[in-house]
Amino acid sequence: MGVLDGVRILEIAGLGPAPFCGMLLADMGAEVILVERPESGAPNPHDLGRHAIVHRGKRSIALDLKDPRAIDAVLRLAGTVDALIEGMRPGVMERLGLGPDVCLARQPQLVYGRMTGWGQEGPLAQAAGHDINYIALSGALWFSGAAGTPPMAPPTLVGDLGGGALYLALGVLAGILDARRGGAGQVIDAAIVDGSANLMNLVLSAHAAGLQPMARGRGLLDGPHWYGSYACSDGLFVSIGALELQFNQLLFGKLGLAEDADFARPYDPRQWGRLRERLTQLFAAQPRQHWIDLLEGSDACFSPVLSPAEAAAHPHMAARGVYAERDGVLQAEPAPRFSRTPSGVPGPVARRGEHGAQLLREVGFGADEIARLLADASSGPAL
Repeated sequence: MGVLDGVRILEIAGLGPAPFCGMLLADMGAEVILVERPESGAPNPHDLGRHAIVHRGKRSIALDLKDPRAIDAVLRLAGTVDALIEGMRPGVMERLGLGPDVCLARQPQLVYGRMTGWGQEGPLAQAAGHDINYIALSGALWFSGAAGTPPMAPPTLVGDLGGGALYLALGVLAGILDARRGGAGQVIDAAIVDGSANLMNLVLSAHAAGLQPMARGRGLLDGPHWYGSYACSDGLFVSIGALELQFNQLLFGKLGLAEDADFARPYDPRQWGRLRERLTQLFAAQPRQHWIDLLEGSDACFSPVLSPAEAAAHPHMAARGVYAERDGVLQAEPAPRFSRTPSGVPGPVARRGEHGAQLLREVGFGADEIARLLADASSGPAL
């Protein structure tokens, strides 16, 4: 149960952002049918098996999409859902016989969500790439990292998930809303370069206002000594982000620097480099727990830098139940939270093809057809 109860999604298995989008929708109560490739017998380093958190709560059917009967099965399933999501390179779904024109002919109100790095069109549309490449080209990587070091963002978060999966989910849900109020189905072209560029608009606002030059380490959000992460004596880290004056004054008061003339002009960029060196020495003189005891819970805009396992045990995160461990896998709980239609406990990760016979029966296949189709899928080559 959840806010999307009654919404049906067909997901063509892939890597990264499209499966994550499917997880988000399943977490909120949508029925997500996952079409997976059959087992190939060869080792697959990308197959996470029961550890694939992105597949939680979905129903799985394994089909060899080189088989015309499997294509017919997918088209029948597509005729029963609100949306289809896929993350193939442009043209692959068309070559399989599962492109938007074919699927929309079966289901005119279908929302066809397409997830790629570069987009369906453009000079790079057919090029290989990954998160770091997409956010590099879109401008989203530009400000990531300390000045004078190679730019590096957290793996997958900015591009694949922030600029990809979240924008695909938003587009699919908006398309479903439009279709349900009488509109026709449509194609959603969710490109990571588009979404990650769109995420830059707040930073671009700061740039237009003169607060964020097009250079790392010189803007209000990446240059000041009072905004960043520092190493402690035990090799662990803390973060501070005392952007507003009142929080800035409180931070330096707690650090014993309120009367230090060097810290009296927090917004003077000429001082930032030298004062960052002083804070580096200050924080390095004590272990992380010392700074937690001194600063956490105040308006000094402070947090320790925690690993996911540490975060799960932190009193605030534990009180909100942000993390849980299921089947031996640490995972974050569904988000956001709904007051009237809360998301239920996420379902388990389905075994590959676990619901195949059930799903085929639901779209009218007979017992003999099901047996032949699933037997061929289990013995045939993977796509």
